[in-house]
Amino acid sequence: MQILDKCRNFTRAREVMASGYYPYFVPIEGSSSTEAFVDGTPRIMVGSNNYLGLTHHPCVVEAAQAAIRKYGSGCTGSRFLNGNTILHDQLEERLAKFVGTDAALVFSTGYQTNLGTIGTLVGRNDKVYLDKLDHASIVDGSRLAMGSVGRFNHGDLENLRRQLEGDREKGIEGRMVVVDGVFSMEGDIADLPNLVPLCNEYEALLVVDDAHAIGYLGPTGAGTAEYHGMTDQVPLTIGTFSKSFASIGGFVAGPEAVVHYLRHHARSLIFSASMPPAAVATCLAALDIIEQEPERRERLWQITHRMMESFRSLGFEIGPTETPIIPIWIGPMEKTFIFWKALFDDGVFTNPVMPPAVPENSCRLRTSYIAEHTDDQLDHVLETFEKVGKQLGVIS
Repeated sequence: MQILDKCRNFTRAREVMASGYYPYFVPIEGSSSTEAFVDGTPRIMVGSNNYLGLTHHPCVVEAAQAAIRKYGSGCTGSRFLNGNTILHDQLEERLAKFVGTDAALVFSTGYQTNLGTIGTLVGRNDKVYLDKLDHASIVDGSRLAMGSVGRFNHGDLENLRRQLEGDREKGIEGRMVVVDGVFSMEGDIADLPNLVPLCNEYEALLVVDDAHAIGYLGPTGAGTAEYHGMTDQVPLTIGTFSKSFASIGGFVAGPEAVVHYLRHHARSLIFSASMPPAAVATCLAALDIIEQEPERRERLWQITHRMMESFRSLGFEIGPTETPIIPIWIGPMEKTFIFWKALFDDGVFTNPVMPPAVPENSCRLRTSYIAEHTDDQLDHVLETFEKVGKQLGVIS
């Protein structure tokens, strides 16, 4: 069957496997908040999105266990029918208050949240505009939408303005602009102070995906809008629970009428099983800690600034990052794989990022940091990067 030819002809991954440098689907045997155990050996985890270090917090673990004892392992149905528990309702109420909106709606994953929100709200005569570095779930949500799609260069608001102006003249009825609050491969923060008035000028609905911001960015961790002091000026905020909230799932927060509409029309919500109660309980416990332990955010930022300064002083290129996401530019794909393996063998777990996620010859090792990393762990990370970087000629 010709449709399967692409599968048989795909050899690149097998070639990397044969070389011994394949970095994906690593089987982790166990973990702590800052380490992963592979082949019986602990490796410092600087590839996780566990920003606040809550995955092993005793209160979080106990909340999940208690929910399993009360509700069982899963809901076995969609929220629309039999899969809605009181925990789901409680989480939505608290999230709306936390983010500063009228209402919130919880989905089973962050990916499904973008599919449901964008795919439902953008109609046939509408257009959605995406930053070229937006997450894949945003891109896929726009593909499911009935309207047209425009993409603007990363952070280039003049490029976006020209598109909005041209499409207004063409009579495009509805416009939506979607950006990451924190861009997951670069670590930079969306320019809301300039983006918000631009969207208002062209009557475009602004949607901010705060997957990599919610929990640590802003005075209380409420995300990018709070960070910029613009909480009441961002109509819709998307969030995920698989980062700072130490669980899985996602949510959209905004006006009650919009949330009510999505509750009854978003296909990725209605036709998917709901978040397991244990995952919801984890989020509620994580939110308690986020609100009650600001010192975790303070420690994370202390670590972030130290690592940025240290990598730059060693001579590494880390780009425009402003957050705990610190990408280390390597360049060629082969050298990036070799660099990753050398770090891994010396006890440092990072994430190699390759095309199409980044442009050709812009491969990098994406590192991200956790509030519970110790100074000794960070010392080892920097020493190992320096040693391997010099060996491979990435730094001198």
